[in-house]
Amino acid sequence: MSLRITDQAYATDTGKQRSANEDSVFVRAPLFVIADGMGGAQAGEVASKASVESFDRDLPEGPPERVLRETIEGANRTIHKLAREDPSLAGMGTTTTAAILDGRAEEVAIGHVGDSRAYRLRRGKLERLTRDHSLVEEMRRKGQLTEAQAEDHPQRSIITRALGPEPEVEVDLQTVPAQAGDVFLICSDGLTTMLDDVHIERLLARATSMRSAVRALVDEANRAGGRDNISVIAFKVVDAAEPALDSEGATLIGESATEAGLTSTEVRRRAAAEAARKRREDQAAAAPGKRRRRLKRVAGAIALLVVVGALVFGATYGLHNVYFLGTDEAGRVALYRGIPYELPFGIKLYSERYAAPVQTDALPERRKSAVTGHSVRSHSDAVQLLEEIERGQGITAQAPEGGIEAGSAE
Repeated sequence: MSLRITDQAYATDTGKQRSANEDSVFVRAPLFVIADGMGGAQAGEVASKASVESFDRDLPEGPPERVLRETIEGANRTIHKLAREDPSLAGMGTTTTAAILDGRAEEVAIGHVGDSRAYRLRRGKLERLTRDHSLVEEMRRKGQLTEAQAEDHPQRSIITRALGPEPEVEVDLQTVPAQAGDVFLICSDGLTTMLDDVHIERLLARATSMRSAVRALVDEANRAGGRDNISVIAFKVVDAAEPALDSEGATLIGESATEAGLTSTEVRRRAAAEAARKRREDQAAAAPGKRRRRLKRVAGAIALLVVVGALVFGATYGLHNVYFLGTDEAGRVALYRGIPYELPFGIKLYSERYAAPVQTDALPERRKSAVTGHSVRSHSDAVQLLEEIERGQGITAQAPEGGIEAGSAE
């Protein structure tokens, strides 16, 4: 058996407290790289960009670990030379964490310098694959700090190894086995200083796609404070023989969309009525008389147009005047505008307006039912219920009064 990448996504975000983004990302499957720059002015950005650009060329031949080591060592020499030649770049450096999938060998090779990290999620369990090259991590390994103390230590960001400061650098290399269904995550410390591994595991395991996983991780890191730039890459591997399937979003069927006339019962009733009408038309068409058959077809087309028009009118009304609560791709309680229904060809009759920092699974059963039931409500009723849920979780409502539209998650 061999493996291939079935889903991949990445994002890099400045965060809430930095004025510039010094992270750089390079993605060209089966190769994935993140670099987190450091240095005054724009030196960190120069260093991280130089690191990832070293991978954007013809790479050396050989086993993946050797490719990673030679490329990262070459990047280090380039960054060190730039700093020596330009006084404004003196002291710059960057972390670098890179991964290559070897599908035939069913392995992922990882090259690592600094405190950006690589993880593997297997059957819902997250495993850290890299070891931080940081002062706090060294103190933790020596038993001078506990895990809990290391998580919140004020010197957590001091790294002991990086690309650039020295002419040569030691690269940590390892090759880990991969299985169909594994998800690999590479991230800068802007994510891991905001979210612990348990939180990351939960978000990654619940995500319906790599895109939604990456978005949820960045959003939650920013909600937690966003003290640093946040960069995330996620990719999933499957059996190479597995056929590629078109992804399809979940179909939402509401319990009481009567305001718009599009409950699941009503949709089924209309579909059955239309099927019965079509059968009667076909039977009538078999009778003699070409003109009669033509008239029946015209009448059928008009009836179909009337039904479609009614559906379009109902959908238009619902999209602009009704709301419901549901669960977004990251498992959070979300406010949607429209009707909780999806037409064929992926046409959604709803749009997400706001995502609360509350996981649906964490709610009491009564509140959870109010979210998962997708009952259609007025705007004010939906907002009031969402604010009650947030207050019940100890969260102050984040949207302005009567205007949760302004807090759209999109």
